[in-house]
Amino acid sequence: MKKSMLLLMAAISISLTQAQNISFGAKAGLNIASLSGSDVSGATSRVSFHIGGLAQIPLTGMLSLQPELVYSSQGAKINANGSQETLSLGYLNLPILLKYSTSVGVYFESGLQFGLDLSGKVSANGTSTDVKKDVNSLDVSWPIGAGYLTSMNLGFDARYNLGLTNDENKSNTQGTGTIKNGVFQIGVFYIFGSTKK
Repeated sequence: MKKSMLLLMAAISISLTQAQNISFGAKAGLNIASLSGSDVSGATSRVSFHIGGLAQIPLTGMLSLQPELVYSSQGAKINANGSQETLSLGYLNLPILLKYSTSVGVYFESGLQFGLDLSGKVSANGTSTDVKKDVNSLDVSWPIGAGYLTSMNLGFDARYNLGLTNDENKSNTQGTGTIKNGVFQIGVFYIFGSTKK
């Protein structure tokens, strides 16, 4: 995992030194988040949100690198003992995406996403319990998505983040299996402009 992160950081550094036109933007949208794995039962989707910023770094005519920094509210609704609980997880996510754009504004993207767990709470019947210690601090996901950028720099995207790492901190729980994030995102973004190098 450390080698992968170092390679990605090296790729970003090289791209930054070679890029002639870096664009910046802001984004926000809807999350439909859930959990899967052998230690998950009775989980259904939780609707929440994401918000953050992005940069677009050209590599070739059709390819660009798009790092983002996004706050993402995730988790799931869980039916336990006849009642419904809401698990709310707050992540600071760093997606690093390779983006292929077409001449008509449609694009496709994929890469890796590294997430830092900022908070974890379980809410039920008007009470809330902090469970951050039961969640691993680092989450790694595989984002796959597509979108459309208009001529007015306003864009729309859809993305699924497939969890790759086990998010259960086994040193604080009795779990023996896996719990993984899965988040479908629909968003809107705006590109402010570019910086000439």
